[in-house]
Amino acid sequence: MQSLLEILVAGLLLVNLVALGAGRIGSMVRAVALQGLLLGVIAIVAHGEASNRVLVLALASVVLKAWLIPAMLFRALRQVAIRREVEPLLGLLPSLVLGALTTALAVAAAGRLPFAEERLAPLLVPAALATVAAGLLLLVTRRKAITQVVGYLVLENGIFAFGLLLVEAMPFLVEAGVLLDLFVGIFVLSIIIHHINREFASLDTRRLSQLRE
Repeated sequence: MQSLLEILVAGLLLVNLVALGAGRIGSMVRAVALQGLLLGVIAIVAHGEASNRVLVLALASVVLKAWLIPAMLFRALRQVAIRREVEPLLGLLPSLVLGALTTALAVAAAGRLPFAEERLAPLLVPAALATVAAGLLLLVTRRKAITQVVGYLVLENGIFAFGLLLVEAMPFLVEAGVLLDLFVGIFVLSIIIHHINREFASLDTRRLSQLRE
């Protein structure tokens, strides 16, 4: 079971790099959908038992992160005239290199932390830190609103991965609240995407500076 968890965590980190190095927005959405699926499986494997709380959390991850939200993003992509992130603030290769460096730093930093739970924390903590860093990179280096939504999703996936350490300690309503916050955030960002596209026929977030009341 431990070896399977290590493979799943490695896959999670690999997907971070795929998202950072992808030029096509559809590939980024597929990457974040795969992350949602991996997190759902990790939630079950990490705890070694299928308790009701873990099953609900895993199912919510798969349904929301791997299916519903990616489906919403693909629908938005079909309605707009963009397929690629053309002018990122940081190129794809530098983003990929920086993502690899932040992953290495996350592993090194996590190795210095005192862990109360030796079985899970050495794997989930560095994965969570690296995923949060990848999400932040996507948020600050991409110009298109949809790719920034993807960055937000990757960032939240990192927070979700860290929260898996606290599944048994956290009340169910707190866990549901995290997922609800994610859904509300995507809903609001979808509205922003719609209005930018309607006003400017473009999803470049630099156009936000041209909005006037």
